[in-house]
Amino acid sequence: MFLKANKPLILSVFLLSLTTAGIAQTGEPVEKNKPNSNYKPAFTGQTRIGSVKTKTPYTVNVINTELKSPWGMHVLPDGRLLISSKPGTMQILTTDGKVAKTITGFPEVQYAGQGGLLDVNIDPDFTKNRMVYWTYAQPGKGSTLAVAKGKLSADETKLENVKVIWEAYPRYQGAGQFGSRLVFDKQGNIFVSSGDRQADDIRVKAQDLNATTGKIIHITKEGKPVANNPFIGKADAKPEIYAYGFRNQDGLSINPVTGALWEVEFGPRGGDEVNLIKPGSNYGWPYVTYGIEYSGEKVYEGIQQKAGTVQPVYYWDPVISPGCMMFYTGNIEEWKNNMFIGALSGQHIIRLVIKNNKVVGEERLLADKNERWRCIATGKDGAIYAATDGGKLYKIAKQ
Repeated sequence: MFLKANKPLILSVFLLSLTTAGIAQTGEPVEKNKPNSNYKPAFTGQTRIGSVKTKTPYTVNVINTELKSPWGMHVLPDGRLLISSKPGTMQILTTDGKVAKTITGFPEVQYAGQGGLLDVNIDPDFTKNRMVYWTYAQPGKGSTLAVAKGKLSADETKLENVKVIWEAYPRYQGAGQFGSRLVFDKQGNIFVSSGDRQADDIRVKAQDLNATTGKIIHITKEGKPVANNPFIGKADAKPEIYAYGFRNQDGLSINPVTGALWEVEFGPRGGDEVNLIKPGSNYGWPYVTYGIEYSGEKVYEGIQQKAGTVQPVYYWDPVISPGCMMFYTGNIEEWKNNMFIGALSGQHIIRLVIKNNKVVGEERLLADKNERWRCIATGKDGAIYAATDGGKLYKIAKQ
């Protein structure tokens, strides 16, 4: 009688366990290579999570092979693609890969190393004001990251009334690690990722609140600090700083469901990170990292966890070199709200499944293409568009 009376309960528990197992069930981690260090993660699932595999059939097509060092990509309101080129121009492409317009009128860029014309975005009111925003390596007595804006002409061939609205401080002689990505929040203000500029004598300023290298910056469309920024009114702190302690953040995106700001950055040798960005927080670089120096030595004291610093949600060792990121908003249901990251040295596109701000599955896509993935976006048609350092534009679409 006892067993008979409780059969529905037992069956329910059994089915629940199957369902839970099905949600969490993943394969072996996608990373098979030995890590660069023996550092231990702060929590289970912070690295080398189990693999997942896409079940939905999709197609992969190269739709353009002649882009010139593409770096940033943004989807225009009519569905066309606005793509920046490091040498100092932008192009508008149709979704079949044809160049519709070439845009000029940009300030001179330092086109060397990791510098050039970098990210691009458009004003939330673009259909009314036609304003385009971009980041670039600004030359001069030492170079720096700058943010500029200009109005796209009626014939879409040039930028008018160009104005530089923000520059990173300090300037530095070098061509490494400018960042940078540019995203708008719901209020129409701008988040900018500003890199640490790479060299030993300046990377420490990622911890210096009187410098804006190695930071996430939060500014208005005019380049002013946003009114509720966390360091406003604090002595020896730049008021435009939103968060600090970063190395080289080539990925920055707002989760369209939760509204949270996420970042992905290069580590040195090991220690590429995915971070959930919280205002006023310290993310540790260069004193706290899961990476080591390129020489094989520890970075400073070799610390991975420290009170007062925020742990990455996820990290890789060896590195994958994250060149870009986005949250998928297209028409493949199992990809919805997954994070996609373009890997440069890793030469694949990473799909991360995120639940409750934790990574629960990882997949490597298009690894057979042997490409360095530099920029990525979800099109109005639901397809993924991704451009490579080699100048190719790929379209990844539901079959």
